[in-house]
Amino acid sequence: MTQINEFGFFRVRAHVPEVSIANPSLNAARIIGAVKEAERDRVDCLVFPELSVTGYTCADLFQQELLMKQAEEAVREILFHTKKCDLIFAVGAPVKVWEKRFNCAVVMCKGNIWGIVPKSYLPNYNEFYEKRWFESGKGLENFNFEYAGCSTSVSTDLIFNYKGVKIGVELCEDLWVPNPPSSSMAMAGAEVILNLSASDDLIGKHDYLCKLISQQSARCRCAYVYASAGWGESSTDLVFSGKALIGEDGVIYGADDTFQITPFSQTRDIDIEKLRLDRVKFNTFTENLAPEKEFRFVNHSLSPDRSAVPFNLNFHVDPYPFVPRDPKKLDRRCQEILNIQSYGLMKRLKAIGCRKVVIGISGGLDSTLALLVAVKAFRRLDYPLGDIIGVTMPGPATTSRTKNNAVNLMEKLGVSVIEIPIGAAVEQHFKDIGQDSDKFDATYENSQARERTQILMDLANKENAIVVGTGDMSELALGWCTYNGDQMSMYGVNASVPKTLVRHLVKWFSTVFSPEISAILEDICATPISPELVPSSDGNISQKTEDLVGPYELHDFFLYNFLRNSFSPRKILFLACNAFNGVYSDETIKDWLKVFIKRFFSQQFKRSCMPDGPKVGSVNLSPRGDWRMPSDASARMWLDSLDSPETNL
Repeated sequence: MTQINEFGFFRVRAHVPEVSIANPSLNAARIIGAVKEAERDRVDCLVFPELSVTGYTCADLFQQELLMKQAEEAVREILFHTKKCDLIFAVGAPVKVWEKRFNCAVVMCKGNIWGIVPKSYLPNYNEFYEKRWFESGKGLENFNFEYAGCSTSVSTDLIFNYKGVKIGVELCEDLWVPNPPSSSMAMAGAEVILNLSASDDLIGKHDYLCKLISQQSARCRCAYVYASAGWGESSTDLVFSGKALIGEDGVIYGADDTFQITPFSQTRDIDIEKLRLDRVKFNTFTENLAPEKEFRFVNHSLSPDRSAVPFNLNFHVDPYPFVPRDPKKLDRRCQEILNIQSYGLMKRLKAIGCRKVVIGISGGLDSTLALLVAVKAFRRLDYPLGDIIGVTMPGPATTSRTKNNAVNLMEKLGVSVIEIPIGAAVEQHFKDIGQDSDKFDATYENSQARERTQILMDLANKENAIVVGTGDMSELALGWCTYNGDQMSMYGVNASVPKTLVRHLVKWFSTVFSPEISAILEDICATPISPELVPSSDGNISQKTEDLVGPYELHDFFLYNFLRNSFSPRKILFLACNAFNGVYSDETIKDWLKVFIKRFFSQQFKRSCMPDGPKVGSVNLSPRGDWRMPSDASARMWLDSLDSPETNL
């Protein structure tokens, strides 16, 4: 049986055609054209609006036998002309059963009707009079009859299994009721919900509708594909602008595509694998897997396999999953994170009865963010900023740029400034252990990190303070920290903030401080990321972190998809090559992904004993929270999967 592609994507489309009122033949021709176009575009699942075969606004014409017969004949024409199209699609049509008329979704594939789903909830208020023409489909289950030359079933208990993806169908008002049928469908296993709709336009209604679809797709951990009637419907008393909306796990696509006078579509490659993984991961979903009614599954028959054709996503993957692209959303995100960080630090200080903190300030991004969070926390607690003790500890590789930024920032903020050079202490330590001071190896670098941590810890004891850690989540993921050095603190405010977001948080702070402080923060953001542990001959930064471990934008992308989505390395590589197309070559991305996997597995021992720190997002590495992993787990299987012959991007 044909299945979805190996990366778990399933292409759906909501299509809004132009309709001709009470002209099924013309509408059928337009539907046929749209189906064939979808087939060419490799769409797997297509949905049309409610009563798209006749037009929704036929009103009392639905009581005319001629219209009903012509609607059935139009469905027959659609079946005949799409029998070679290997996709599942649903059109809206009035269907007569037992001399009763139902507002239905007719689900078709390759010239056959798979099933007919009647509308359960008929609006009969304000501008709607559907009970004048149709019967409710509630309770109509497992009824078999002949329609448009096919033996089929008209029922509300159908779920369609196409290419291994389970699809449920509801119509318009069904979504607006307190307990939509799609909820039970999702509980029975439906992963994609189609909604055939004819929703007229009123002030504020569109935004409310988008919220409904967003919430339903989020609650049901599903994709929600919505097509609503548009151009061509009668405007006697109402206006139908047409809507093609796709909700995927709470995110809406196509919200701005309305009031068009030509046919239009919204297409999306739905990540079915992600939806399935989330349904398992978030256990409260599976605890509800007891639908109120039993459903019957209509299964996809054997068909030619299109999986051999190269698969290309129909959207560009966001390369920065931790950083919202919308400036307003990014601003809100920064405020939320900083509130969480500062609130966590405030609670820790109150809980232990401490009024002072010690922070090592290097002039880099991470320590700057930790300092700014401490300032925010102290202001909210009404503690004197002088009780924030900022310590700069220049060593053999410290540059004047970072040192000056560190000192100037602390002075401008009004915190206490202490400078403790570590050169002499490190040299003495090298003599004690027999380390060659001209040998710039791991011992040379880590000795400096541990000396700085010792100073901070002892100073905190002396001042009755706690050491606030500065390391971020990206460094923890890669193990880019010194064990029992900068890996350790008494509270790590940045522990769940990724590097790509740290820079934006510091930039956000630059908008709320004085011009003098803002200028310092801007220069810190422009400074290359470096541990500054190896000296250079010209006094400039020579040791750039991203040259050694790889670009943080790649590693944060890997981290998000590995932890949040539990994707395989092959899928992460596929997505990364889409996200960073034109920025990095596929081979470069693959090489850095291998580095990420190796380091992530081998450095777990550093995360197993990481200090407390506030969780700010959906991804976190705390061994007491989101991520528990044995320190001696093998990365072999993950690495081998990237080098398998099937890896062909």
